[in-house]
Amino acid sequence: MTRRVAITGIGTVSALGLTRDAFWQSLSGGVTGLKPLSGYTFGAFKFKNGGEAVRFDPLQTLDPKEVSYLDRFAQMGLCAAIEAVKDSGITFTDTLREQSVIVTGSSLGGKYTEDEGYFNLYSEKHSRFNPMSIPKAMMNALTSRISMQFGIIGPAWTVSTACSSSNHAIGQAFEQVRSGQAELALAGGADAPFTQGVLRAWEALRVVSPTTCRPFTKDRDGLILGEGAAILVMEPMELARARGARVYCELAGFGMSSDAHHITQPSAKGSARAMRAALASANLDKEQIGYINAHGTGTAANDLTETSAINDVFGDHAKRLAVSSTKSMHGHTLGAAGAIEAAATALSMYHGTLPPTINFTEPGEGCDLDYVPNTARAIAVEAALSNSFAFGGLNAVLAFYRA
Repeated sequence: MTRRVAITGIGTVSALGLTRDAFWQSLSGGVTGLKPLSGYTFGAFKFKNGGEAVRFDPLQTLDPKEVSYLDRFAQMGLCAAIEAVKDSGITFTDTLREQSVIVTGSSLGGKYTEDEGYFNLYSEKHSRFNPMSIPKAMMNALTSRISMQFGIIGPAWTVSTACSSSNHAIGQAFEQVRSGQAELALAGGADAPFTQGVLRAWEALRVVSPTTCRPFTKDRDGLILGEGAAILVMEPMELARARGARVYCELAGFGMSSDAHHITQPSAKGSARAMRAALASANLDKEQIGYINAHGTGTAANDLTETSAINDVFGDHAKRLAVSSTKSMHGHTLGAAGAIEAAATALSMYHGTLPPTINFTEPGEGCDLDYVPNTARAIAVEAALSNSFAFGGLNAVLAFYRA
């Protein structure tokens, strides 16, 4: 059995806003969420900007006791899940709870909890940890808490494949619904990297921009880190239509590949294989794709490699594609990137507007595509891809079709 899969609920938390509507308003308006990091001495780092969800207050949605049991990444993810379920209009029955699946992705897990614990241990010489340290830090904390929130007792698991984590999570959940193994899926991801330890580690990689994120431009000088979460609700198209649900778009296909190349440097061949696999999974011709939400980190290696891969897959049609990187607005949210960008892609198809690549000056050498520079474009595309390409050469691509 193969079924069409509808996206009927979206929830987001990011530097662009704390709700889906605020997120879309910022995306479509080309508004940046990249600003000086709060709570840090900027001179101590070689970079100062980040995509912080500075106004995020979990107490507006969750009770204080619950907040104390969750790391920041899981707080964001749970709030996004609550918004997504409400948006979908789903009413859980005992049967649906058993037939639902949850898959989330995270690259880091509970780094706020770990950072605090190790600071107290090594710097403050405190030998006792918070007894909730392990439950708060574990990567599956978000998946587990979503299941408890809605009483979902079907399959639930967590994926960690660096920056492809939540695209892999959404893709696996999609396959469960499409194959008939599940009647509903909640899928997405969350990450919160703004701790001293994580920032030091990224500083050591020398890939973070000292200024801002300028994907595909000649003067690009690195990525900007972001935090956030996004959760999608997916269900069989015929059931969504039957209950009168709003359908943002169809999730039509999912492709994966491994580069087997280098731990940090991407491979155009690997990226191309994942895009071709997504097209095949969706049964789409390359000429049907009108938009690609690019991985688009703003690093020299990624942007050139991704452009090369798109040209390889699409040939002459590549020049007729619109390609943009929303990381230029919300930053690179690591394990949450695929989910946040899947939400951006679904919303762009629903509203008939393609989000821009902001901070665009002039194309970088070898970056020869239409990157939707600086201003959103009102155009309804038939189909779209959303790319995630991770350190370690693990690639995941989602294919979307207009509802």
